[in-house]
Amino acid sequence: MEELRFYNTFTRRKEPFKPIIADEVRMYTCGPTVHDFAHLGNYRAYIFEDILRRTLKFFGYSVIQVMNLTDVDDKTIRKSRERGVTLQEYTREYTESFFEDLDALRIERAEFYPEATKHIPEMVELIEKLIANGHTYETDGSIYFRISSFPAYGRLANVKLDDLRSGVRVDSDEYEKEDVRDFALWKSWTPDDGDVFWDTSIGKGRPGWHIECSAMSTKYLGEHFDIHSGGVDNIFPHHENEIAQSLCGYGGDFVNVWMHNAHLMVNSEKMSKSLNNFFKLKEVTSTGISPRAVRYFLLSAHYRQPLNLVYDPDNNITDSFDAASGALDRIDEFRTKLAELQKQGEDSGEAGDDILDIIDKARSSFKGALGNDLDISGALGALFGMIKDVNRLLDEAQVTAVDAVALDDLLMDWDRVLGVIRPEERGEIDVERIEALIEERKQARQAKDFARSDEIRDLLASEGIIIQDTPGGVRWRKK
Repeated sequence: MEELRFYNTFTRRKEPFKPIIADEVRMYTCGPTVHDFAHLGNYRAYIFEDILRRTLKFFGYSVIQVMNLTDVDDKTIRKSRERGVTLQEYTREYTESFFEDLDALRIERAEFYPEATKHIPEMVELIEKLIANGHTYETDGSIYFRISSFPAYGRLANVKLDDLRSGVRVDSDEYEKEDVRDFALWKSWTPDDGDVFWDTSIGKGRPGWHIECSAMSTKYLGEHFDIHSGGVDNIFPHHENEIAQSLCGYGGDFVNVWMHNAHLMVNSEKMSKSLNNFFKLKEVTSTGISPRAVRYFLLSAHYRQPLNLVYDPDNNITDSFDAASGALDRIDEFRTKLAELQKQGEDSGEAGDDILDIIDKARSSFKGALGNDLDISGALGALFGMIKDVNRLLDEAQVTAVDAVALDDLLMDWDRVLGVIRPEERGEIDVERIEALIEERKQARQAKDFARSDEIRDLLASEGIIIQDTPGGVRWRKK
């Protein structure tokens, strides 16, 4: 099997990847807290993890992936009570929306999506181990992990215990602690929690956030597995705390490779709800941008490099996705040429030497780039370099139907990783009706009836038609 190399956050270097079990990869990816709709910054992480999963399969590995769903925490409890519904009713809406978005973005489903509320016994069992091993203390019914009991704490994030000063915010737990560095394993029930609690051997309450991932990853993947991934903001304290819990509770090894993606930025600031500069997927696609274009945009930069979304509030957000849409247009136009060639001649036999040389070179470059820590720029460079080389031969009428079949097969093989080459399925388009609506919109704009102009634009967008106003006139295309 060809070599893969990944950057390991724990060792801070790029390393050859060797799974614990030959030909099988077990990976845990931090999923959403379902207290609200996920935004594009969240989906950058999930698309990175999707590319990772697809690449592992592309290189011949079978993959067992677990992504948690955090459906109980301070926010979910508070918001469900404000709305006057049960915790389960509150989180169901956001969980269902999350899976709809995954499908729209062509993110492959993980093998397991464990919900925290359905794994309380596993968490209690781990906490009992930590108690027995002397790593905890109790305050007012809540149980905390004593960080000073684990001298290796901080290796993942490259921080020292002494550097964690009193008063520094290292955890969001809103309870009394001996030391600001410590974190909650179990939170005792308070009246603010309402009916959200579990009566257990360690008391009446609910789990802390960090214990969920340690317990659920172990249940589905074992105490020692291959890859754990998430966003860079998970490194500290969440993943650092997972390491402490798992090593102190289970002993032995925990995770071989830690992988983290950089932030999605908006005008060079991190996309986040606290800054109110976030976009939900459905908000973006309602403007006529396809989920396929969103996926392309989110995967277009190396996962360890920040990706910047340039956004001018005075303009439609579609401008930010022009490059992604343009790249997809080039792919679609190329595949259309290949399809036309296949209709024109015999498509059986061997491709020509020139085409085979282009395919071999491109295939090697594409796979080599992916194997080098998911170098997506190199992979996309192989794709568009191949298109450029073949277009030159197409211009000279040197590509046959057999060549076209071989080239399209290559594209479909690559799409097992990229997930952007196949266009969305659409029904038949009524071109005459669309152009009539565009003409009506033009007249409305000339009459300064912008409400009607926007209404027509939104109608066409809902049907998957994107309108672009250019100096040469109005252009339109399918998403």
